[in-house]
Amino acid sequence: MPAPPVQPIVIWFGRVGDLILLSALLEVLHRRFGSPCHVIGAGSWPAQIYAAHNDVARVSCLHRYTAWVFDPAWWRTLRALRARRADPVYVCETDPRKLARIRRLLRFSGTEAVRCVFLAPESSPGDTLDTALPHTSKIAPTHWIDRLVSFGRLTPAAFNAADYPWPAPPPRGAPLLTVSAAARAECAAWLERQGWGERTLILVQPGNRRTMRGRRLRVSAADDKAWPLERWAALLHRIHARLPQAVIVLCGAPRESLLLEWIAAAAQLPAVAAAELPLPRLLALCARAHSMISVDTGPAHAAAALGLPLVVLFGAHSQQQWLPRSPTGSPVSGVGGPPQSNRLDQISVEAVFAAWCALGTAADSALRTTAARATAP
Repeated sequence: MPAPPVQPIVIWFGRVGDLILLSALLEVLHRRFGSPCHVIGAGSWPAQIYAAHNDVARVSCLHRYTAWVFDPAWWRTLRALRARRADPVYVCETDPRKLARIRRLLRFSGTEAVRCVFLAPESSPGDTLDTALPHTSKIAPTHWIDRLVSFGRLTPAAFNAADYPWPAPPPRGAPLLTVSAAARAECAAWLERQGWGERTLILVQPGNRRTMRGRRLRVSAADDKAWPLERWAALLHRIHARLPQAVIVLCGAPRESLLLEWIAAAAQLPAVAAAELPLPRLLALCARAHSMISVDTGPAHAAAALGLPLVVLFGAHSQQQWLPRSPTGSPVSGVGGPPQSNRLDQISVEAVFAAWCALGTAADSALRTTAARATAP
């Protein structure tokens, strides 16, 4: 007799890109254990990313900077864990401070250590949740998606691994996102208000979380992910010359609006527009755009997970570990990164433009497919 389905509980207090990569693990666990997952994260984006995902049944979002005793979401999640004491728990977090919060949550909920596995465990089977804090291990030069998929092969000690075998056919080994109907409708209405309803869209993501630290925008020479404004402007001119009918949308969170305005002012092109995008709208735009050019940041992983042809600029981080992957085979081209370079300002406009041009046929095909879906009855 097959084992009864159980609901995997997956915990990661990561950022947008982390939670998008997580979808590769969620597919594995859903197929192994027979039920979609309960994702526990911090911040608002886990619920936005997984609003309409087949591998997710529930999302709990704790406040990132609120003490647990004052966080109503923490208490709601605690009650949910107490109600699911027969389910496996997969902890993807590796940051020691965040792990301390997670360990407290599991301990207060009565979750047994034998039901838990950690992404970087250095504990023995007899450890309790008080002593099983995994030390952050040295990350091997392996892609993070492969690391998460391999993590999905582990089985907590309380469960028989033979009862929950590896899925067949094997999992995709790539993130996959789904855009909710509400997000698509909101995005379509927004595009109509901008007058872009039928226009070709090219998305450009110049900022990353380092430009958003604190209360003020920071573009520092010490930021290896900062590309000079004049190079962004030169790149936009070349894209416009190649596709003059397209709207080039500079994408960013509200705190990045000043950076977007600087780039638009430097470009001085009517076809370039700066847009502060909430995450659901960004996902919907990725599902209908022609292509994206992005620094190495979360929206790049979102674009790939939605099948959008993509060029990614890398600074100090390795493409071997962080290059976005597409579940559909859409092209993802990385430029820079070790050993070729360690900073974005070492990357030329010519290299980025050539990589974007190489997307050509695939990007045009993706755009035609998107248009056909939009007009289908």
